[in-house]
Amino acid sequence: MATETKNKALQGGEFLIRESDPKDIFIPEEFNEEQHMIAQTATDFLLKEVWPILDRIDSMEEGLMPSLLDKAGELGLLGVSVPEDLGGFGKDFLTTMLLTEVTGAGHSFSVAIAAHTGIGTLPILYYGNEEQKKKYIPKLASGEWKASYCLTEPNAGSDANSGKTKAELSPDGKHYIINGQKMWITNGGFADIFTVFAKIIDPKTGEADENLSAFIIEKDFGGITLNPEEKKMGIKGSSTRQVFFNDCKVPVENLLSERGNGFKIAVNILNIGRIKLAGAALGGAKAVVDQSVKYANERHQFGRPISSFGAIRQKLADQATYCYVVESATYRCSYDMEQAIVALEAGGADHAKALLKGVEQYAAEAAILKVAGSECLDYVCDEGVQIYGGMGYSAESPVERAYRDSRINRIFEGTNEINRMLTVDMLLKRAMKGQLDLMGPAQKVASELMGIPDMPEPDETLLGDEKRMVANFKKAVLMVAGGAAQKLGLELAKHQETLMHIADMVIDTYLAESTLLRTLKLADMKGADTVQEQIAMTQLYIHDAADRIHKFAKEAVNNFADGDEQRAMLMGAKRFTKATNLNTAELRKSISKKMITEGKYCY
Repeated sequence: MATETKNKALQGGEFLIRESDPKDIFIPEEFNEEQHMIAQTATDFLLKEVWPILDRIDSMEEGLMPSLLDKAGELGLLGVSVPEDLGGFGKDFLTTMLLTEVTGAGHSFSVAIAAHTGIGTLPILYYGNEEQKKKYIPKLASGEWKASYCLTEPNAGSDANSGKTKAELSPDGKHYIINGQKMWITNGGFADIFTVFAKIIDPKTGEADENLSAFIIEKDFGGITLNPEEKKMGIKGSSTRQVFFNDCKVPVENLLSERGNGFKIAVNILNIGRIKLAGAALGGAKAVVDQSVKYANERHQFGRPISSFGAIRQKLADQATYCYVVESATYRCSYDMEQAIVALEAGGADHAKALLKGVEQYAAEAAILKVAGSECLDYVCDEGVQIYGGMGYSAESPVERAYRDSRINRIFEGTNEINRMLTVDMLLKRAMKGQLDLMGPAQKVASELMGIPDMPEPDETLLGDEKRMVANFKKAVLMVAGGAAQKLGLELAKHQETLMHIADMVIDTYLAESTLLRTLKLADMKGADTVQEQIAMTQLYIHDAADRIHKFAKEAVNNFADGDEQRAMLMGAKRFTKATNLNTAELRKSISKKMITEGKYCY
C-alpha cells in the first residue's frame, strides 16, 4: 500500500451525498519510492524502446510489436498486477494504475500492452480456476504468450450480449465447437490466447443460451482464421483484425467460469478497463503538454518565443489544468477501489473476487473517469496541434500522431455516450437497491427550493468559495436527477438527452470535488504558499464548471418539466451554480509561467 489505510472512504456514488475530508483521499504526491521506481522503469522503456521507433511501429513491421511486449515482459511490466505465485509482482491497484498512466504515452504500444495486461489477461486471472490460472497466467505475465479479447461482432457492439457466435458440445462431450466472427480484435494478429465470448447451444432444443459464456482458446487449437489488418485513423501500429472461428475445437475444461457467466465477466472487466483507460489517457495527455510547452518555448515569432504570448499561455494553462483535474479524480477513485479490495480481503474474500467486487462498487466513477480521461486527451491533443500551428498538421510533428491516436479512446471501452448514460443508470440502480440514498437528499434539496435562500457567512479558509460551490453543484445534480426520476419514472431510460445532461453535471461535480480535495490536502502537506499554481487550477476548473453545470441543468429541466415546477428548478439551477468573480487571465498566467520556466508539465 502506498499509504496507510484510511477508514472513511465513500462508497460508490456517495460523493453526491456525503462530504469528504481531504485527509481521507489519496493524491499522486503520496506515491512511495518503490512505486516511483516502477514508473521510472516504464518511462525508461518508452524512451529507449518505443519513442525512437514510432514510425516503424506504425508501419506494422512484422514481429515488432510482439518483440516489444517480450522486452516489456523481461522487465516485469506485464506482470505487475499478477500475484507472485503466478509469476508476477503482486502489486496493488494504485501501482497498476500508475504503470498504466506511464505506458499510456506509448501511442500504439500503449494499446497493445493495455489489451494484453488488461482484457487479455484479467478474465483468466479473475475468473479462471486454479488449473487455468497455473497454465496460462505465468506465460502471459512473462510475455511468452500474448493475449487478446474477442467480444465485439459486426452486429454486436454496444449491445454485446446480442452476439451470434455459437458454441456446441461435441458428440463425445469433450469439446465445444465454436463458430462465429469477431471484429476490432486488438492484438488479434499475433495473439496466442483468445478469450472468446459465445452462446452455448442447448442440444435438446437447439436454442442458444440467453447469455454469453466465455472460453479460453489457444491459437493452435485450429479453426481460426484472420482477416488482414484494419486500416485505421490512428493507433496504426496496433494489430486490429477480424477473427473467424470455423469449427474451432475447444476442450470443455477451457470454459471460463460458469456457463452463461460471460456477459458478467465482460461487464466487470470493462469496469477495470474504463478506469485504466482514464489512466492511460492521462499519461498520453501529459506527454502532449510536455511537447506543447517545449515547442512554445522554441518557436519564435515577432522576435520572441510564442510562450510569451497570452493566447498561447492560456492554452498551456488549460491543458495543464485538465490534466491536473483528471489526475486528481483518477487516483482518488483508484484508492477508493483499493480500500474496498483490502476491506473485502480482510472479510475473507480471495483477492480476485475482492478486486472485482471492489471495482464494481465504483462502476459509476469508472464510467465518469473513462469519459473525462478520453475527453481530456482529445482536448489536450487538439490544443497541442493548435500551439504547433502549421507544424502541428505535419506528420513530422509528434502532436499529429497524438491527435490521431487519441480519437479512439472516446470509443474504446464503451462509447462516451454509453458511459454517460451508464453513469446515471448505475447511480440510480444503487439507489433502488438501497445501497445509495439519493432520494432523501434530493427531496431535501427540493424542499430547500421552496424556502428563502440561506445567506451563509463567507468562508475565509483556503478555497472557501470553491468549497461552497462544489457543495451547491451536488444540490444541482440532486435537484435535476431527483426531479427527472420522479417525473419520468421508468421512462427516464428512454430520455437519453436528459440522461446525458445529468451525466455531464455528475462528471463535472466529481472532478471538481476531487481537485478541490487534492489541492487542500497538498496545501496542508506542503503549505499553501508552495502550491499557488495548484490553487489557481482548482479555482479555474471549478468556476468554469459552474457555467457548464448551469447550462446542463437548464437544458435537462427544460426537457422534462413545465409550469411552476420548471420555473422553480431553473431558479434553483441558477442559485446552485452561482460563482464569485474571478480574474481567470491572471490564474492562467501563473499556471503557465511555471511550466514555461521548467519546460514541461510540472504538476
